[in-house]
Amino acid sequence: MSGKFRRNGKIWLRVLVDLPVTGKPTEVRMGRGKGNPTGWISRVSTGQIPFEMDGVSLSNARQAATLAAHKPCSSTKFV
Repeated sequence: MSGKFRRNGKIWLRVLVDLPVTGKPTEVRMGRGKGNPTGWISRVSTGQIPFEMDGVSLSNARQAATLAAHKPCSSTKFV
């Protein structure tokens, strides 16, 4: 999204990635903790606004939002 604006606007991310996903390798004995973190996720509830944009035209903001909407695995809409 920031590449679409070419340093002319501001983007605020309103979603904080704060939950670690851990995983143990296969064929490891039981016990000895959860395993190393393999990635991070966040919980996004219905109706939550993940991105805010300011300082750009409506057409540029709409194009950047459609590009960003392809990343998450959920349906999004431009408000």
